[in-house]
Amino acid sequence: MKKNTIRIILLSILFTGVVSCHSDKQIPPPQFNAERAFTYLEKQVAFGPRVPGSQSSADCRNFFYETFQNLQIPVDSQVFIFFDLYSQSNIRMVNVIGSIVSNENYPTIVLMAHYDSRPRTDFTNNPLLKNKPIDGASDGASGVAALLELAHMFSERKPELNIDIVFVDGEDWGKSGDIQFYMLGSKEFARKGIRGKYKFGILLDMIGDKDLTIYREQYSENNAKNLNDLIFETAKNIQAKGFIDSVKYAIQDDHLSLITAGIPTVNIIDFDYKYWHTEFDTPENCSAESLESVGKVLAEIIYNKSLWQKVQ
Repeated sequence: MKKNTIRIILLSILFTGVVSCHSDKQIPPPQFNAERAFTYLEKQVAFGPRVPGSQSSADCRNFFYETFQNLQIPVDSQVFIFFDLYSQSNIRMVNVIGSIVSNENYPTIVLMAHYDSRPRTDFTNNPLLKNKPIDGASDGASGVAALLELAHMFSERKPELNIDIVFVDGEDWGKSGDIQFYMLGSKEFARKGIRGKYKFGILLDMIGDKDLTIYREQYSENNAKNLNDLIFETAKNIQAKGFIDSVKYAIQDDHLSLITAGIPTVNIIDFDYKYWHTEFDTPENCSAESLESVGKVLAEIIYNKSLWQKVQ
């Protein structure tokens, strides 16, 4: 009788240990569909320049809403009015938020990209284009495209995290040098009481370049070094294309709004994109392979609890 009791106790302990170990194991991420991600980039560009307040911007948002709803991901909006000193008019801007809730007891992270495209062509030899908007294939559409594909993956197999996917408006509104008129959507998002809500954040911007070169960004390094370390170590471990493990730029981008709100956030950006703010920022100069490289790094971290738990 005693032997049987001991055997049952030992089996119970063993079974409990197996369950415990299993709960800490990596959840294999679904396959990142690079071709589908690239169609998301092309789809955004096909609407026309997503200048805040334009019909193209509204059409693109409707596409986001439809995509999230088809994936059964709850979606919400943040509408705000920006008074534009350039035109002396009110501009309606809208952030779009898709929320993946795996378990209310899990921590939550935020993944962000801007979907607006620049309302003017800064670097062109054609004077007729100076005040024309750009397509914004990499500068805007690429980060959104990768996150939409990740949304597919999260809907197929939920990770042990809750995730807000945030597409912000008005990142690229200001004229050169007028920094107060940039990052408008992320500033609005940060004003909505997000302090303490997110374990960490990751911003994607300009990740579609065929010749992908992603360096550590200086503000990210200063404010979220262990998250930055994790991203570049993961990129190395899975042999992701385009990640170069050294600091090169300090970039004023949407991640600063999150950092200011107390959220450790890293900007994953290719700032060596030679078509930045030109009429040549088009799908022809972007690649599905680049979207996949970045998307797989994020998926590896998000689906591996032993990795994202390292972020303090």
